[in-house]
Amino acid sequence: MNIENQNGTLQSLLLKVQEQNNRSADFLASTDNLQKHTNDQGKPQLVIEATGGEPTRTLDINDHAFGQIAQNVDIDTRTARRLQNEVPKEFDAVTNALFQKNPTNRMVRTFLDESETTGTVRAFVSDKFKTFDNINLLQASLPQLMESEASWKVVNGTVTDKRLYIRLKSEIQTGEAAKGDLMANGIGLSNSEVGAGSVQVYQLFWTLACTNGMQTENRNRSSHITSARDSADYGLLSGEAKDADNKALELKLRDLTRAYSSRELFDEILEKMNRAHSDIIEGDFHEIPERVGTVLKLTKKENTDILNGLMSTIGQAGFEHGKPITRATMVNALTAVANNCEADNVDTWQQRGGKLLNLNDRDWNRIAA
Repeated sequence: MNIENQNGTLQSLLLKVQEQNNRSADFLASTDNLQKHTNDQGKPQLVIEATGGEPTRTLDINDHAFGQIAQNVDIDTRTARRLQNEVPKEFDAVTNALFQKNPTNRMVRTFLDESETTGTVRAFVSDKFKTFDNINLLQASLPQLMESEASWKVVNGTVTDKRLYIRLKSEIQTGEAAKGDLMANGIGLSNSEVGAGSVQVYQLFWTLACTNGMQTENRNRSSHITSARDSADYGLLSGEAKDADNKALELKLRDLTRAYSSRELFDEILEKMNRAHSDIIEGDFHEIPERVGTVLKLTKKENTDILNGLMSTIGQAGFEHGKPITRATMVNALTAVANNCEADNVDTWQQRGGKLLNLNDRDWNRIAA
């Protein structure tokens, strides 16, 4: 059974991941063999000095790696960005002095250009960093999804400087949480090659009227499978042992992907959403998002985002004008924000929807009253 591919999303994702895999190169180096540099356009670069027959490489530094370099020399990222903008040469000198004074071994993860002497630094991590690349994630999970009877369809897939995301929905595992509110089971997969979090596989629930996706907060449904770093003895392992470690991770991915294809797990959340349609929230239309934001500890700007999400939800199937605002309404308002935010923030808003659905009675009463 094939995975249905929406608007070429899967092919585009596979092509991009393969292209990045072909260009990727990792270098293990002590910081006393590295030099931070600012080019004539004011852009930060990292020079990896020639060693062991390797050529000297001058590489642009992307925004994510820039923050990691700043952390390595104990300068907070916000201050580092200001120094780079206002006094770049002086910042270069300070960084390089600290590289020399307190040398540490780093893994520099890069994408190289054809010359292999230029390209982009995408990660500046510990030499013990446990690599599990996006291509490994797709190779481990896609065959299992293709064999599933859930009939998966790719909703979206993207690769940012920090993470890969792929989200799917079932064409078969569907049901009504309330009249008109049709939902479908889903699976999300995520990975970072650059130290921006762990490999993740989690269950998603899609509201079909608006294609909002909600991630449940239940930890049995959202598994951080492995730490992407912080294994003290990982650097001591042989290549064979590291391959075995990755193979074990691939098996975990396979098993979790199979588990999240379960109709039983989907029906549990469908029942929760059914009850959420009866959890009425009293109060002014404009005040309710602020109450939700207070309980979820959001910013004023994020409260405005919820209000906009609420306005886009009202009028959809299952949430028609004139109906009371309920917990289900606000779950959809939260997840609606994910449809219009940056790719690296989508998970956050989808998880907030799941958190509201599973909110404890004490916090729920603060919203509902």
